[in-house]
Amino acid sequence: MNQPGWNPVADLQQMWALPFMVNAYRAGTVLALLAGLVGFLMVTRRQAFAGHTLSAVGFPGAAGATWLGVPAALGYFGFCVAAALTIAAAPSSARLRFSEENALVGTVQAFALACGYLFVVLYHGVLGGTTALLFGSFLGVTAGQVTTLAVLAVVLLAVLAAIGRPLLFASLDPQAARASGVPVRALDVVFLVLLAATAAEVVQITGALMVFTLLVLPPAAARELTCRPAAGLALSVVLALLVTWVALGVAYYSPYPIGFWLSSIAFGTYLLARATRAVRDRVPA
Repeated sequence: MNQPGWNPVADLQQMWALPFMVNAYRAGTVLALLAGLVGFLMVTRRQAFAGHTLSAVGFPGAAGATWLGVPAALGYFGFCVAAALTIAAAPSSARLRFSEENALVGTVQAFALACGYLFVVLYHGVLGGTTALLFGSFLGVTAGQVTTLAVLAVVLLAVLAAIGRPLLFASLDPQAARASGVPVRALDVVFLVLLAATAAEVVQITGALMVFTLLVLPPAAARELTCRPAAGLALSVVLALLVTWVALGVAYYSPYPIGFWLSSIAFGTYLLARATRAVRDRVPA
């Protein structure tokens, strides 16, 4: 385990002299940008449970890919997108949307996790890297992986930019958006696929059990600090970047996985945002 010194500048120089840490920071920056934007819309749309399930689906996806002998990334994306399309089958009625969707989401999550354990059993060898699959690892991130993540992130962000305004309208007031001719149902499906692809990207660094941390805690903290959508989106990205950068730096000097530090630092950020809002609400205008 690396030991930090008393000079933070020297520590940063030492850390960034290592190619795998440079790649980890580059990948983390790409994923934090994507998670901050998509996660804010997820929280605004009250689809955190769906986001959690799509995050958990990464584990059976990777386990199944390992069993079949194909790249884990194919398993991540294949299972996450399939789960998103299944969830999208829930009724779109405003009255039924959340109850029906949550029931379906819970069913998908239970079945996906059962499949994950089945794939582990069917793989008649030692499924190496199980801890990394579940809790994440910044070790071994290659320049090629960073490039792939960046290209996919650009594609996802381009789609998000194209549907951003009507999606935000449909997220804030679906009934008014539907009355105005906005294709709410189609936007629901597209967003779930975007959320699934984002989860499949982020899981490669954070692990299947910790994707949800980056998707929900920075956006939730941003919503505590501002009610303006544009400011919330920007703040969500800033907080996601700070959490990721700090977590990577701490994990470098720690024997514990990056997912633990991401969740701890992000949770502390959320608590600080809640406390800030509580103090602000108590101060007379």
